[in-house]
Amino acid sequence: MSEDISPIRGLPKELYEYEEIIREQQRVRIRVERRRFGREVTIIEGINSKDMDLRKIAKMLKGKLACGGTVKDGRIELQGNHRFKVKEMLVNMGFSEDQIFVE
Repeated sequence: MSEDISPIRGLPKELYEYEEIIREQQRVRIRVERRRFGREVTIIEGINSKDMDLRKIAKMLKGKLACGGTVKDGRIELQGNHRFKVKEMLVNMGFSEDQIFVE
């Protein structure tokens, strides 16, 4: 019985595979907005906050990109223009490359 439970998450392996399927089905949209004083903000939309922990994803992205950011209204906002780097990182996290749209 203990072989069926993931030692890291403490959940059955069937649920862990379900999370991977959810990641592959997300339609993620990445775009850049220009804010006050000409500053750019990368916005990541389309990740379902009910199925995934947006704060955890944002924290990982901010650490890897060495930038600031926040989670607001079900989307992730990162300071600076990181569109293509974010796409690569999301693909490495298990999101489907075909479902990530960069504008």
